[in-house]
Amino acid sequence: MIAEGINRIWLKHYDQEVSPNLDYETIPLYEILERSAARFPDRPAVVFNNWTVNYKRLKLLVDLASANLKKSGVRAGDRVAIMLPNCPQTVISYWACLKLGAVVVMTNPLYMEKELVHHFNDSEAKTLITLNLLWKRINGLRDKLRLKRIFVTSIADCLGFPLNFLYGIKSRREYKLEPIPYDGTTVLPWKSLLPRTAIEDAHPVDPAKDLAALQYTGGTTGVSKGVMLTHANLGYNAQQARAILHTIKDSGEVMLGLLPFFHIYGLTVCVNFGTMIGATLVPMAKFVPLDVLKTIDKRRPTIFPCAPSIFIALLQQKNLEKYDLSSVRYCVSGSAPMPVPVMEKFNSLSSGANIVEGFGLTEASPITHLNPLRGNSKNGSIGLPFPDTDAAIVDMEVGSLPLPPGKIGELVVRGPQVMQGYWNRPDETASVLRNGWLYTGDIAYMDEEGYFFIVDRKKDLIITGGYNVYPREIDEVLHEHPAIKEAVSVGIKHPTRGEIIKAYIVLREGHSLTKTDVLAFCREKLANYKVPKQVEFRDDLPKSIVGKVLRRVIREEEERKGHDPFEPVDDADMNGDGTDAPPKSGKHDKKKKRERAGNKA
Repeated sequence: MIAEGINRIWLKHYDQEVSPNLDYETIPLYEILERSAARFPDRPAVVFNNWTVNYKRLKLLVDLASANLKKSGVRAGDRVAIMLPNCPQTVISYWACLKLGAVVVMTNPLYMEKELVHHFNDSEAKTLITLNLLWKRINGLRDKLRLKRIFVTSIADCLGFPLNFLYGIKSRREYKLEPIPYDGTTVLPWKSLLPRTAIEDAHPVDPAKDLAALQYTGGTTGVSKGVMLTHANLGYNAQQARAILHTIKDSGEVMLGLLPFFHIYGLTVCVNFGTMIGATLVPMAKFVPLDVLKTIDKRRPTIFPCAPSIFIALLQQKNLEKYDLSSVRYCVSGSAPMPVPVMEKFNSLSSGANIVEGFGLTEASPITHLNPLRGNSKNGSIGLPFPDTDAAIVDMEVGSLPLPPGKIGELVVRGPQVMQGYWNRPDETASVLRNGWLYTGDIAYMDEEGYFFIVDRKKDLIITGGYNVYPREIDEVLHEHPAIKEAVSVGIKHPTRGEIIKAYIVLREGHSLTKTDVLAFCREKLANYKVPKQVEFRDDLPKSIVGKVLRRVIREEEERKGHDPFEPVDDADMNGDGTDAPPKSGKHDKKKKRERAGNKA
């Protein structure tokens, strides 16, 4: 049995201020906001461009939105999809749904048709809150969805004058937006959730049993699964983070909200944990490196959670020294190891910020490990298990034999933050939740001091720019093309994105394709961050004796190529922010013409 082989040697290396066992408050998540609004009513809660709202006003907006959602027909237990970038409307809608007792389904705005249809229909969402810039995509799918009501907002809805007026003009001109067919019943303006109305008490929930979120995560089959997270799962994880990050006080921290709130990492750290400590949240709807530097210089954030690829992109900006980053005191980094040169350079610019690396997964709300604040923070390590969180390395064959320090195996964890299971997928739930343990699928080892290190991924997960991508989903799309005989995609190392996706393709006899053709085909079916950035045409692919394509062999070929983390990147296919911006002109266009001529099969 795993439990009998657990040696919690990591407890010796906790900071002395951190208890291995916490006295948790089992409360509805919405109470986190109520408490901060009572304690810090006049403290700025959200600052977005020229719009600021304090905690007292934020609670009022949430109360009104919750009451008006109920008047529109939303009930406790209903799934409400929130498909928005990082903006105040996301925060207000999130807390409003939780107060009502609804289950939030955070949805990536970059999703395309196939992904959205599965996401909404699998979750059985009947209500959607989205952005006017995304209306055309949603409207084209309405006959395939079961949505009863759609609330549509504009970024301008949470901007002050004159930015709200100027943004409206700019967005109509740049995006050529079609009019939204508001009918007062099925399509409604988001602002219709804010008129004065009778405010009701929060819907009573059982935090340990009632779901707060269905958070979708990819699967090795290419079909995303809804991770069932209760109010207690998410609340406990925020309390664990607060205990580990013990020097962060309720004294007016400023949190830079760059991590996507639709991702569990951003939702837990920026929204739940940030609200718990009464921080001022500064949401950023899009990652533009120069804008991030300007925002840090102007808004003076003290906490900056992000991924290593973000740090690398920022450090490559020209005139970096012009911007004052000294306000940043804490950087919580996840999704990939932080290169030591990157950490050292950022520390020199931020006057010695605490860069704390950790590990998590959607199924654990998400954080399970973090390096200590004061103690030894080991480079390349994901750190120590959270309080009340057990972790073990087990054999990869059966998964029941605990391995000693230094031995490589599969990482398994258990704790109060671990999910209830996958929505409507009992078989897949049973495969990853065994006797209370969550099998992460990550290959790792624990050293003699109880620090854990990720070696590889048992699954073929690709992490690009902080996004999780499962290659089989890309492979399936590539195989839909009539000219493609075989295809396989892998993640290869990249100096700013962590990894990028490369597709290896074998064409059918008598057919020809170029890289441009392949990318155009993928963009019609996949979110931009899932589209391969490199394409290689081959005569065949390496296979096992039973005919299975050996993705591992291809990946090993690429891993033999090294990269400098500060090497300039000249790749117009990559915007660094997951957007669908068109490629640059000039040198890249000439490169494409040469490529088209050279890639003819």
